Amino acid sequence: MTDQAILAGLIGRGIQLSRTPALHQHEGDAQALRYLYRLIDADQLQVDDGALPGLLEAAQRTGFTGLNITYPFKQAILPLLDELSDEARGIGAVNTVVFKDGKRVGHNTDCLGFAEGLRRGLPDVARRQVVQMGAGGAGAAVAHALLGEGVERLVLFEVDHARAQALVDNLNGRFGPGRAVTGTDLAAALGQADGLVNTTPVGMAKLPGTPLPTQLLHARLWVAEIIYFPLHTELLRAAQALGCRTLDGGSMAVFQAVKAFELFTGRAADAERMQAHFARLG
Repeated sequence: MTDQAILAGLIGRGIQLSRTPALHQHEGDAQALRYLYRLIDADQLQVDDGALPGLLEAAQRTGFTGLNITYPFKQAILPLLDELSDEARGIGAVNTVVFKDGKRVGHNTDCLGFAEGLRRGLPDVARRQVVQMGAGGAGAAVAHALLGEGVERLVLFEVDHARAQALVDNLNGRFGPGRAVTGTDLAAALGQADGLVNTTPVGMAKLPGTPLPTQLLHARLWVAEIIYFPLHTELLRAAQALGCRTLDGGSMAVFQAVKAFELFTGRAADAERMQAHFARLG
């Protein structure tokens, strides 16, 4: 074992099934690090969203190296940070915080994670028009990844219309006018779409169901999820029954963890080893 000790954690809600601790600790063991990863579950602690500043302060004071941030805090954490990486600032969401020299530095590894999963899992799919459900913190990262990976037109559906429009404005400012639009007719948008991506929490173990009526799916679609507990959501099962090509949330989970591990430790992670361990977790 080395003298380097890492204490990391994950702040979110309903995260008891998360595989992130196992991914980080297994890679730490493989690199002979003293690596401990803890869950900070707001549901288990029975605290409301207003507890986030206190949870962040407690982690920093007790010597955490850094934290991963998940639903529903990826945007709420922004004003609590001292610095942002260029990518986190551009996306407007943070999923990784590193405590360094007394400062809280926010990063986004979700964008890279989803893009790498798409390249590996659906490398040759059509990308003329894609429908995305959700425009929250994870949704912002995925939307940037989709346009960065060559999607020509992204149609966003989100219950919070102001949030959707803010993300569309951000995307068009970075990628060019008209690359992203807010959707109004889901059936029509899906009928013209090559792909569908769900970035909402609907489908998680704690929020079962589907983010849209499954009768709107058609066999020409490819369908991607960012949820991985469960790995096979109701949406993916319905899409597979129609013969759609699908991508589960496992690849994004692994590749965002690869980059987060590097940010926490300063060491390169073995992506293939982390993928293999994720698969062994069942």
